[in-house]
Amino acid sequence: MLQQIPGKLLLLYLLLISINTGLIAQNVVRISGQVYDAHTMESLPGGAIMYGKGRGTITNEEGRYSFTTERGTVHITFQYVGYKSETFTLSEFDKGDSIVLNVAMYPKAMEIDQVVISAGKSEQRISELTVSMSVIKPEALMASHTTDAEELINKTAGIEVLDGQASIRGGSGFSYGAGSRVMVLVDGLPMLSADAGHIRWQSMPLENLAQVEIIKGASSVMYGSSALNGIINFRTAKASEEGVTKYFVETGMFGKPKREAWIWWNSPRFFSSASLSHLKKYGNTDIAAGVFVLFDNGYRKLNENYLSRLNLHIKHHHKKIEGLNYGVSVNGMYNQKRDFVVWEDAVTGALKQDASTAQRLYGTSLAIDPTISLRRGKRFTHDIRSRILFSRNDYPDGGQNNSNALSQYIEYQFGYTKSQIFSINSGFVHYSSQIFSPFYGDHHAWNAAAYTQANIIPTSRLKLVAGVRLEYNTLDGIKDAIIPLFRTGVNYRLFDITFLRASFGQGYRYPSIAEKYAATTLGSVKIIPNPLINPEKGWNSEIAIKQGFLTQYFDGYLDIATFYTQNINMIEYVFGIYPDPITQQYTMGFKANNIEYSRVYGIELEFVINIKSKRMTHKLTGGYVFMYPVEFNPTTYKNTKTYLKYRRKHSFNVNLNSNISKFDFIINAFIKSPTLDIDDVFINPMTSEDILPGFANYWVNNNTGYFLLDAGISYQFNDRLKLSLVIKNITNTEYMGRPGDIQPHRHISFRVSGKL
Repeated sequence: MLQQIPGKLLLLYLLLISINTGLIAQNVVRISGQVYDAHTMESLPGGAIMYGKGRGTITNEEGRYSFTTERGTVHITFQYVGYKSETFTLSEFDKGDSIVLNVAMYPKAMEIDQVVISAGKSEQRISELTVSMSVIKPEALMASHTTDAEELINKTAGIEVLDGQASIRGGSGFSYGAGSRVMVLVDGLPMLSADAGHIRWQSMPLENLAQVEIIKGASSVMYGSSALNGIINFRTAKASEEGVTKYFVETGMFGKPKREAWIWWNSPRFFSSASLSHLKKYGNTDIAAGVFVLFDNGYRKLNENYLSRLNLHIKHHHKKIEGLNYGVSVNGMYNQKRDFVVWEDAVTGALKQDASTAQRLYGTSLAIDPTISLRRGKRFTHDIRSRILFSRNDYPDGGQNNSNALSQYIEYQFGYTKSQIFSINSGFVHYSSQIFSPFYGDHHAWNAAAYTQANIIPTSRLKLVAGVRLEYNTLDGIKDAIIPLFRTGVNYRLFDITFLRASFGQGYRYPSIAEKYAATTLGSVKIIPNPLINPEKGWNSEIAIKQGFLTQYFDGYLDIATFYTQNINMIEYVFGIYPDPITQQYTMGFKANNIEYSRVYGIELEFVINIKSKRMTHKLTGGYVFMYPVEFNPTTYKNTKTYLKYRRKHSFNVNLNSNISKFDFIINAFIKSPTLDIDDVFINPMTSEDILPGFANYWVNNNTGYFLLDAGISYQFNDRLKLSLVIKNITNTEYMGRPGDIQPHRHISFRVSGKL
């Protein structure tokens, strides 16, 4: 064909081809390189590289890649499973350039990057916090067959729950069911009862749980009274488009205690429970619902427990107004039980309740939470959150202890983000409560507060936090002074995944109605009111480091914190001889008093490690706490030789969850040192036999600390069916909570669970 073209035309044709080829060559650039792990330096084969719409390539077996693209600005994104995506923008090329771009990719730090909300009432990464926080995932509940929030919290590093009262890092002792120094919340709203200020653990909605966030240290600036020692926030899960419906049915049995003399039953003691939950988006509306029932015959005589719990959450996203959503949540609980107060004796009746203290209790609680939220772009947020909480304690065998309490909580929260450098979070709180009870008398209380917290990020590595709160309380028209509270903190990213932090926060707690006015007699135990009791005050500080672990095979973090807490006017029930408020005759009993000037200091270590291989995954979590809890002289500020009551120096726990194909295995171990001190009335020969027969000798021989071991196995048939078996207290350890409160011996449970 070329032979048919005249010579001049052929020459012109070849010249045009040459020019066109040269122009194309000048407009094309070759980009190549290697993709590798930033820590191990190992190549990453099969990684995806995108450099335009519908255009991409992958790395070869050596992690190398190469492609050509037109000159101009090009955005290149590197993706690899389990690693953070990396994006580069190239725009300046010289003629004939061949660019070499080697890319180091970082594994995703799933644990250290998880998002929490409780520390500042806004979303933050856990690595960026200025305070210590532990996070419990719902998988831990399912794996260990935990249906009671109290059990879940009690097996967390640094926390002790005595008879329903939570203590974080030794901040509380045993307060006889009246007044909590730890604020318990559900989705950021308080769940303490208005009368006794205690925690109804069994009302916590575990059915649709996202996670539990625990702040360790004074948190009154953001959460007010009762957050003197920290907070525990139960966050419920968000709905998704695909939705999920889950269930489980469980049954179990208590074995025999180590001491055969303690066996009081002729037939096995059984317990069973069932749960059903649903979570799904329906158009612009989120629906979450859950129901739970429990039947527990009790391993102790006259200590049965029957419980039903219901929760419903509806949230609607407005179609026309972007960022506007509103909804309502309902949490209800009904409980029939007999609380265990004191045993018959230590020799044969430690698992038998003294019949004179055994009272049937019908407990009811109902929380209704209307909320509305508005997000205006990325700068402004407005939230109005409220809770109406009703609780009722009905003692059919002793109406003098009945109580009805109603509380209303409303909070307006405003957030403003000026830039990546500065943001604030402010709010106004109104809380009121009414109590109607022959046990406490009729009372009304009122609380108002305003708070603000500023977050300043002057550099990409440094974060500063400062907050202030004004708190005001009245009770029965008697006004308390306006209390100012302050907190501050700093977080500094020393290296890529190494974070240093320090914090200081003040705490404050107004006495509960029960501490001021409770008056009753249970068997030989008499409670005497003290209407003149004063509020508690304190502060907490810590210095800590959080070190992340990021390799191809495992991720996680190690957190080490040193802490110091100091309190004055601490409220403690003290046994003594007091005048009866009605007869004015002197009688022996327990009365709440401001006596302790206390300080607790120590060190806490917490770790989370995820280990992955082709066939197996392992999650190792746990922690160790050493603390020194002691009273101090308010004049010299030097330590005395008196330990704070119901505290321990050492506690340690480790939990291993392993997955191999369709099998899951768990092992949970707990070690706690002896209790340092308890009330003298329980061990003094002059009084101990009248309250807890045989306890003084039992305490001397058995306050040695304890070791617990739980284990379980499960098999996942498919999404719809999973079978699991858990044995708790395998070693059949005999151990005690507060005096006379023997904890469960070995028991086994079998569960069928899955999705519908």
